[in-house]
Amino acid sequence: MMPAAQFQCFSNIVAHESGWNHHATNASSGAYGLVQALPASKMASAGADWKENPKTQIKWGLDYMNSRYGSPCGAWNFWQQNHWY
Repeated sequence: MMPAAQFQCFSNIVAHESGWNHHATNASSGAYGLVQALPASKMASAGADWKENPKTQIKWGLDYMNSRYGSPCGAWNFWQQNHWY
């Protein structure tokens, strides 16, 4: 289970990136899903159902935030400065 502070950071990013719409698509870049993966197909590493399953998108997003930024709050801190992550 994720600590509450980390969940809030994750939620902040998802709210800004997709409004919690797991079908959200950025028309100009092609980024897709809750966490706006680019390219979207990267989420296939978390499961073949990545286009339809928000749980798969969340798993991929958390793995990405942890590996690239150390935590969802690390990703959120970066997002606040750059408006992308």
